[in-house]
Amino acid sequence: MEAFDTARLKATRLKPEDLDDLVRLHLDPEVSRFLGGVRSPESTAAYLDTNLRHWTEYGFGLWTLRTLNGSFVGRAGLRYIDLEGERDLEIAYTLDKPAWGQGLASEVAGALVEIWKTRLADPSLVGVADLDNTASQGVLHKTGFAYERDAVFDGIDVAVFRQTR
Repeated sequence: MEAFDTARLKATRLKPEDLDDLVRLHLDPEVSRFLGGVRSPESTAAYLDTNLRHWTEYGFGLWTLRTLNGSFVGRAGLRYIDLEGERDLEIAYTLDKPAWGQGLASEVAGALVEIWKTRLADPSLVGVADLDNTASQGVLHKTGFAYERDAVFDGIDVAVFRQTR
């Protein structure tokens, strides 16, 4: 699935040309606060390469999010992660600060849950949120996830939420 739309967003498959937008997103300390901290341009390039490989291997991954007029607002997607030694399918979303507080994260999360339910066979979907990221935890609750446990992911203490079929 190369692209999808929500009421207010267009999501397109992540591509190398998205690097500049991702660098700007990852350099914002407020946006990156719950993502393990600010990423250098080199680190973001490596992140992009990893996520492009995910697309090649699995046929899905992260999408770039833009408004209907084409303005970049973030990234979101479905990807496999290693969560404490287990492979899980994760829902992921990160929005640029000007897009916060408008319900866009819940909108895109709902679309991603629907993609998981209708196009993928994985029996469950996890959401991983920093213990202090109550906004992201709220998005997960709104889109049907239930708290499962606390865990450590990429060296960060997180809350794990899960939705099952």
